[in-house]
Amino acid sequence: MITERATGDDVDRFWLKNYPPGVPSDIDPSIYPSLVALVEESFAKYRDRKAYVCMDKALSFGEVDVLSKALAAWLQGRGLKRGARVAVMMPNVLQYPVTVAAVLRAGLIAVNVNPLYTARELQHQLQDSGAEAVIVLENFAATLQAALEGTIEGTGVKHVVVASMGDLLGFAKGAIVNLVVRHVARMVPAFSLPGHFRFNDVIAAGRRLAFAPVELRPDDVAVLQYTGGTTGVAKGATLLHRTIVANLLASEAWMQPGLERKPTTGQLTIVCALPLYHVFAFVTCGLLGMRTGALNILIPNPRDMKGTVKQLAKYRVNIFPGVNTLFNGLANQPEFAKLDFSGLLISNGGGMAVQEAVARKWLAITGCPICEGYGLSETAAGVTCNPTDSEIYTGTIGLPLPNVEIEILDEAGKPLPLGEAGEIAIRGPQVMQGYWQRPDETALVMTADGFFKSGDIGQMDGRGYVKIVDRKKDMIVVSGFKVYPNEIEDVLADHPGVRESAAVGVPDAGSGEAVMVFVVRRDPALTKEALAAWCRERLTGYKRPKHIEFRDELPKTNVGKILRRELRGGAVKKAA
Repeated sequence: MITERATGDDVDRFWLKNYPPGVPSDIDPSIYPSLVALVEESFAKYRDRKAYVCMDKALSFGEVDVLSKALAAWLQGRGLKRGARVAVMMPNVLQYPVTVAAVLRAGLIAVNVNPLYTARELQHQLQDSGAEAVIVLENFAATLQAALEGTIEGTGVKHVVVASMGDLLGFAKGAIVNLVVRHVARMVPAFSLPGHFRFNDVIAAGRRLAFAPVELRPDDVAVLQYTGGTTGVAKGATLLHRTIVANLLASEAWMQPGLERKPTTGQLTIVCALPLYHVFAFVTCGLLGMRTGALNILIPNPRDMKGTVKQLAKYRVNIFPGVNTLFNGLANQPEFAKLDFSGLLISNGGGMAVQEAVARKWLAITGCPICEGYGLSETAAGVTCNPTDSEIYTGTIGLPLPNVEIEILDEAGKPLPLGEAGEIAIRGPQVMQGYWQRPDETALVMTADGFFKSGDIGQMDGRGYVKIVDRKKDMIVVSGFKVYPNEIEDVLADHPGVRESAAVGVPDAGSGEAVMVFVVRRDPALTKEALAAWCRERLTGYKRPKHIEFRDELPKTNVGKILRRELRGGAVKKAA
């Protein structure tokens, strides 16, 4: 039944009556003074268990403890003061969890960086965050070099640590892996970063230094998670220690019914194929695995579907976080269907909409339904999710998690009745403090009573289930990653042969959406190939236009604003 519901300070969390048995309405994040306290508890509790495995080499919780403490001591020894920002620029390798734990334990702030960024994108993030140190995998060190050399105002980066793929794989295996990566596969472009340190040298030096534990508070900043928000300008979502703890504890409580789907004994195993620099994997795989004493299978390159399947064949997987494109890609690998899914308890989808056809195929192959959820960088990952013991695809993003309040707002910011579509607004301890040093941007997305306006359009039904129906802005979602038209258009505008352009998202079977650009040429000789090459140099892979169309003019409003919606609608009809 469609009814009005209470708003503001008196939100009626009527959806609680539809919670799975045993899931609490609220959790208390104050039981841990910081994320570090939670992680260090796991180090002690699960010391002898394997925590992370990559390329068949595992690190135990105890080893992550020792290694991260050494790296933390080294960072302190370099003079980095409490609250200094450290950029972490690596794919899913063993060095990643060690580095993040070290940064937090040293009282510093971790800045997650997409290692596939171009120099232009990286430069902005280093400048905006004020990062004083960068820890980067050598495969991407040339990008860092270009970013630092191309900086006019300076980034403030004083310390650079360069890791290699083989660093933590053992002497013999590490040497072989490095040889292959550097000289056979040629995956390490030449770079020059004067004064940089090598990861293993830093660990060795840190073991000889005294680590000084830092007394952290719940309201200290833990992580800057960069996002375009709803305006397209890359901003750091400021995640406090209590913010991430709240999300971890709520997520842990929410997954319990799913864990009871089948009898399970021993340690849980989580597939970490999503990149740890993305908030979904950072929390749902890396940190939640740490919290629950699980083993995380780190997949450095999930685009290699065949290689990913070979890795998965070695383990009895229990929890499989993914995005629609990952589920779809694996489901279409013949060898994937031959794996043993008898231990699979939870397949949780997020980052982008899960397509019903993909959900059906995944269920047919694995016997485990995809449990779709929803979250953002600004909410430290998930804030809604379908019950983890669900047996069917619901087409919704589920119920609000413990502690979370959801409102559906109209254009004036007023709550709408159930069933009506409006902007999804979120309140709870999982919501960020704000955008890093951008109070003006923060004010645009926060209401007076503490709700974060997501920019997504949804509706809530009488049970409390939320469904995404549209996006407020012209944001494009490619394989779960947000792409903002303004950024694409800014890159195109710098090309001397472009007069004006518009970027839109169009349906794509592989990635959900793909970027399409409409360009009015200044130079009639400009080709699609030349424009694509220009974008390759300046945009990371998922942001690059997949489709380019030249036009004599672009549709505009009477005040001259380009009508992206009209362009998108025409492109979709043409594709259909």
